[in-house]
Amino acid sequence: MKDEKKSKAGQARAESLTPVRRKEIAREAALKRWGNKATHTGELKIGEINILCHVLENGTRVISGNAIQRSLGYPKNASGMTWKNFVDAKLLDFLSDETKDKLENPIKFDRVGKGGSVPDTHGYDASVLIDICDAILSAAKVENLLTKSQQVQAKFAEILIRSVAKVGLVALIDEATGYQEVRDKKALQAILDKYLAKELAAWAKRFPDDFYKEMFRLRGWEFDPNSVARPGVVGRYTLDLIYERLAPGLLEELETRNPRNSSGNRTRKHHQWLSSDVGHPALSQHLHSVIGFMKLADNWEQLMEMVDKVYPKKGTQIELLYED
Repeated sequence: MKDEKKSKAGQARAESLTPVRRKEIAREAALKRWGNKATHTGELKIGEINILCHVLENGTRVISGNAIQRSLGYPKNASGMTWKNFVDAKLLDFLSDETKDKLENPIKFDRVGKGGSVPDTHGYDASVLIDICDAILSAAKVENLLTKSQQVQAKFAEILIRSVAKVGLVALIDEATGYQEVRDKKALQAILDKYLAKELAAWAKRFPDDFYKEMFRLRGWEFDPNSVARPGVVGRYTLDLIYERLAPGLLEELETRNPRNSSGNRTRKHHQWLSSDVGHPALSQHLHSVIGFMKLADNWEQLMEMVDKVYPKKGTQIELLYED
């Protein structure tokens, strides 16, 4: 009779719990059953970013929220919750309930060689990163949903999806053929580096911050290095100072190859059409020369006098600057 009363009391408590709390209890029970210690830890290199990742006793692959944030292209000085705020504000409609649950319930585990003042670590199932990337790319297709600064995350999401998919296919082939037994443990990282070098080249930053910093100074505008927001006229100044003077007919050809869409935006940056052997070196040299004039000038008019004298606008076309 006593056991029956306990059973009914336990059932009543279970029924009074919210769905979220029931999930938490189930998760805690699973951790007790399977263990929540990391057995392996290592770094995955994604371009310039080193992502610390872990494998738990139950085989779960885990990465931290900070690693997710950095892999999406956020700067080091960004708030640690920037990526999560982005997800909550823009991506929830594109995520499955399972992924939302994983985001709401970080995994607490003991890292390899734990110690120090904070031995416990919190992370997320590694699949969450790919789910977020998929959601970002879906959100990017909705007109005006993502801000201009959030389009940066869309670019990084696309790079991650492409690169991981390619390396994943290589890993599957190696497993199917048995080649993974003889493959050097660094081979997949080398393949990932190769793919990323190709993908990231498309989004490489070609215009140094100094270019915009000096432009803002000369125009009397306040410059915020952490913001991508710029007055609309900045684009026109860039065309005038750089592309119209870089090579004869260059701007006209770029406008033809890289036209604006119905929303008034371009699908790529002008510099992405330049060739790597001639176009990009020429752009870099010209940019740094113009930046030098900017630093010498006391005002915008003085800058334009120097640029007009040294780099007058050209007329005819030079084909070598374009990428086929």
